[in-house]
Amino acid sequence: MKFSGIQRTSLIDYPDNISTVLFTAGCNLRCPYCHNWRIVIEDTEPLISDDDVVADLELRKKFINHVVITGGEPTLHEDLPRFLFRLKNLGFKLKLDSNGLLPEKLQECLPYVDYVAIDVKTSIEQYPDLGAIKPKELIKSIDLLRGGVINYEFRCTVAPGFVNEDTVRKMGEMVKGAKTFVFQQYRPEDTLDPAFTKATYSREEIDHFADLMKKYVEEVKTRI
Repeated sequence: MKFSGIQRTSLIDYPDNISTVLFTAGCNLRCPYCHNWRIVIEDTEPLISDDDVVADLELRKKFINHVVITGGEPTLHEDLPRFLFRLKNLGFKLKLDSNGLLPEKLQECLPYVDYVAIDVKTSIEQYPDLGAIKPKELIKSIDLLRGGVINYEFRCTVAPGFVNEDTVRKMGEMVKGAKTFVFQQYRPEDTLDPAFTKATYSREEIDHFADLMKKYVEEVKTRI
């Protein structure tokens, strides 16, 4: 397991906790509004070894014992379950961020994590526009979390062109009965496709999407 970067202190990535964020390289999507696109498509050498990551985490464990593994797409990495097991045995609380398109690998990881965030980016019909080959695999991941015991959230980055009233309703049907759904603003600077460095939805528009989603899930949050 190797990592393309570490954010040693985050106040927002693990709900209600201060965390360290580990970034994995590579992704099986090409979202045009992605702001982490360099670790998705570019050569990220030199990568950071898991041993170096663990040593760094243990030095600061007295102050931060929550860890977020994000990307890129972490479930692309064959060694991810083993690495999570290693951190869990060291006493860390773990959150995994994923796009949910590799449900079998996600299932392997669930015994070792305390929180999972799955991206629900748009309607299933539009997932091929993001580069998804088997978009319906996302439904399997949604079902894994919705029917399990792990704390989780589904979340959507509200990128114009992929999120509107119609797609929100379709996403609502996908996650119907879920505990938590989060709408978060996208960063309009330095995106994979420069065309997405443009105006974002307003707070009022995002609040409207949240109101629509309340029909389908127990709790809706916004991060703007």
